[in-house]
Amino acid sequence: MTATPPDDLEDRLGAVRRRIAAAGGDPARVAVVAVTKGFGPAAVEAAARASLDVGENYAQELVAKQAELAGTPGAADVRWHFLGAVQRNKVRRLAPVVSVWQALVRAVEGEEIARAAPGTSVLVEVLTAPGSGRNGVPPRDVAPLVGQLRALDLDVRGLMTVAPQDPAAARAGFAAVTRLADELGLAERSMGMTGDLELAVAEGSTMVRVGRALFGDRPTRRAP
Repeated sequence: MTATPPDDLEDRLGAVRRRIAAAGGDPARVAVVAVTKGFGPAAVEAAARASLDVGENYAQELVAKQAELAGTPGAADVRWHFLGAVQRNKVRRLAPVVSVWQALVRAVEGEEIARAAPGTSVLVEVLTAPGSGRNGVPPRDVAPLVGQLRALDLDVRGLMTVAPQDPAAARAGFAAVTRLADELGLAERSMGMTGDLELAVAEGSTMVRVGRALFGDRPTRRAP
């Protein structure tokens, strides 16, 4: 977890934005969230210098990096996205730090977040890869959950998904999430990662979550 981010991050970010443009998206309107999972605080600092939001999948890793960076220039301005499954017992620890919760799948998670950080921004994770073991809400259940979260006075910004690996299934999943977001009046569609961002952008993504394309191969995660 001590790997140093590449010195050419700005060049790598430029390449990501060219990929977005080539897929038909507007690089000025498709947000890039830098996924620093597995990389050290230096990656967060580099992303912040590039004016990128930062995404983390593990609560312990996010809190540790935020604490290590506390007091350094720009640390207070980092916008953290929590990308992992929401565990209710960790919400209060994360709430003072997290700006966007990207993977809500149950109303009880929203209730805990609303108690700890009223009005915070959330996205609902849509299941587009059944049988994959991923968290997610079946498309038919998305609208009721969005309604429940709105009733908690949370800022339901949009939907997110992790697509199937098969390109045809991924495209269909991305298109379905975009339709759902349109039907529900939601602005954000967090869709696409390093390997499939072109498909996601072509189908309406407004936010891509990118790690490898910015920082290179992720170090092997050590067992606890």
